[in-house]
Amino acid sequence: MLFNSIIASAVLAYVAVAAPTSPEPAPTTTVAPAPLASTGPSLTQQLFLADTAADRFTLLPKDEQFKFAFNNPALKDKGGKGGDLIAANRMTFPALVGTGSGMAVGFLKGCGFNTPHVHPRATELQIVTQGVLQTEMVPENGVFNKPGDPTSGRRVIKNTINQFEMQPFYQGSVHTQFNPTCHPAVFVASFNSEDFGAGQVSDELFAISPNVVTAAFGEAIDGADINNFKATIPTSIAKGVEECLAKCGIKKR
Repeated sequence: MLFNSIIASAVLAYVAVAAPTSPEPAPTTTVAPAPLASTGPSLTQQLFLADTAADRFTLLPKDEQFKFAFNNPALKDKGGKGGDLIAANRMTFPALVGTGSGMAVGFLKGCGFNTPHVHPRATELQIVTQGVLQTEMVPENGVFNKPGDPTSGRRVIKNTINQFEMQPFYQGSVHTQFNPTCHPAVFVASFNSEDFGAGQVSDELFAISPNVVTAAFGEAIDGADINNFKATIPTSIAKGVEECLAKCGIKKR
């Protein structure tokens, strides 16, 4: 009974993270994680239940299971329009179980905008490997432009990150990345969690009951009016998106 309770607890504790992918995925030999069987735990869950770290290698008998392809077509984000983000977490890459580490690679098209989001369980270290990104990060409550002075406004940390430069985005901080050029940009992000997760701020906000959103903004917001949603985007980024679209000849949707 105790063993069954342990299995049940592990299954309930396991949280899957959705992962998008690269714009032009190439063939890969990466071994996909085993599907959840109706008669037992998934491969990821079995790795959690292994008695020792050494026993995990028995559950990963193929060398290819220790290799992850960031161009795996099975991980492609069908909803992405401005680019793709491919995440290696403990669901997409079970070999990460027990490492406390994860990674993602982002591919942003010209004028691509990774909307404001948070990582609930990890700090992100992001390095730009191609192109340039403009970033903004809002730390936690109590961090003001003038320390101890709420009237000075929240501090927003803004940077232009060039190739091979890096910035940290702290766990739980709201942050965003924007490609201000007409050319693709690529970044690599490491996380100190194998299940770092992500939450898009605007999606989460507008998922709340309409009366709560109305109270928060002081008026109802019509989802068909894109201009009203600009209030959820940092002003400089919103302006930059408009200017970039005009510069690159990209029509607004």
